Amino acid sequence: MSNISNLIERYLLELLAESEKNRIEIQRSELAIRFNCVPSQINYVLSTRFTTGHGYVVESRRGGGGYIKIMRIPFNKKVDQIQEICRAIGDYISQVNAEGLIKRLHDEGLITDREKRLAGAAVKRDILRLGLPACDELRAAILKAMVTAMLRGE
Repeated sequence: MSNISNLIERYLLELLAESEKNRIEIQRSELAIRFNCVPSQINYVLSTRFTTGHGYVVESRRGGGGYIKIMRIPFNKKVDQIQEICRAIGDYISQVNAEGLIKRLHDEGLITDREKRLAGAAVKRDILRLGLPACDELRAAILKAMVTAMLRGE
């Protein structure tokens, strides 16, 4: 299941990279046919790899003429990046969304490989060892502190 998910994700990312407006619109059925998979596989990729934490907004309409619209959320360069990222993290964040945000920061060149690995290790569920929602709240606080330190160069 992971292999087909990687292929679908890679394909969608290529389409987004080619798009001038950082958005694409595609039919779910076309994707399912292209990758010879069930539509729920497409849903899985969208719900785990194209989240707001990863820097995307996904709109979906089901039915015969249904479509998927994926839009990349750009960091606003006029606004202080640290404040914008901390706002995106919010008061709590899941491990999946935290990892997606860390990946995005790395992909956009805002953090190094080492910082990506360190931040990823710090937000893991098995390290935090708390129940929900305390785990997600602590993860958000740690991630905000790390992002602030990394982007300020401390």
